[in-house]
Amino acid sequence: MNMDMNHSEKQPSQSGTVAGQNKNLIYTANESGTVSIIDAASYKVIGTIKDEGTPHNVQVSPNGKVFAYTLPVKMEKGQKEDQSMNMSKPGSVVFYDAETGKLIKKVEVGNHPAHVVFTEDGKYVLVTNNADNNVALLDAHTYNLITNIPVGNGPHGFRISSDSKYAYVANMGEDTVSVVDVENRKEIKKLKVGKTPVTTGITKDGKTLVVTINSENSLAIVDLASENVQRVAVSKGPVQVYLEPDDKYAFVANQGTEDNPSNTVSKIDMATKQVVETIVTGKGAHGVVVTPDNKYVYVTNMYDNTVSVIDNSTNKVIQNIQVDAEPNGISYK
Repeated sequence: MNMDMNHSEKQPSQSGTVAGQNKNLIYTANESGTVSIIDAASYKVIGTIKDEGTPHNVQVSPNGKVFAYTLPVKMEKGQKEDQSMNMSKPGSVVFYDAETGKLIKKVEVGNHPAHVVFTEDGKYVLVTNNADNNVALLDAHTYNLITNIPVGNGPHGFRISSDSKYAYVANMGEDTVSVVDVENRKEIKKLKVGKTPVTTGITKDGKTLVVTINSENSLAIVDLASENVQRVAVSKGPVQVYLEPDDKYAFVANQGTEDNPSNTVSKIDMATKQVVETIVTGKGAHGVVVTPDNKYVYVTNMYDNTVSVIDNSTNKVIQNIQVDAEPNGISYK
């Protein structure tokens, strides 16, 4: 395998089964220094990757063959999403073959890499560099860094339109979302959405944007044609948002703070723009993902070190899975 690593740098180590051929798996990035791989059928942790940094976000490629996680330098325990994350040492994004469990490549991308997302067309991987105010663009075949695209202050969570044309990047250090033209490699506009936007979601038709507004305890729903913004009140300290594959509901994980954690997920009807259910999970609900069949919602609980499994038909937690400390990002294949 091609490795883009300094020889003095420690490589990640593995325990258990990291390979996942013909299995549905849940991946969590744990800021204590690991990535947990969970069998979605048994709810058991079947493998662990240990790394020298602080795994923050994890994402599976659209074809399910690769997973990647962002690796900032070691963060302070319990550092909140809305704190400044200035780091002097460049962070990396780490790529693994999801079927064989083999390390593919570790690539330096910039200071404090936050979220990683693959384009649906399989051409690119994008990573927000929170402390550099840019987005790293990588080739999804060679995993080489192509360029860094300047955006707003403190870029963090983002999603890419289903046609792979535009990335919608939440700039936590200001009140905007940067719209990035992926192919032309430039920011083309900024949308004002509210104070401390953390993550975004985009409907399949590319018409509606959702953004968690951490400092205002709300979800912004943006009509992209008119740029009209509607806000839906949620619980304290919303961080991640995930749209169902059919775009009927949005799920917002409400983390709160370590001193005053929240423990809920807000389920929002996208048609009525109302919270239809507030689901109690664990302390510090953070990352959220919905299965492709809409049946289950998985949520990381940062201060309980668990993943909650929600039955989407009953809106009830049916299982809590113990993982390593401070689970943050989450993805599913």
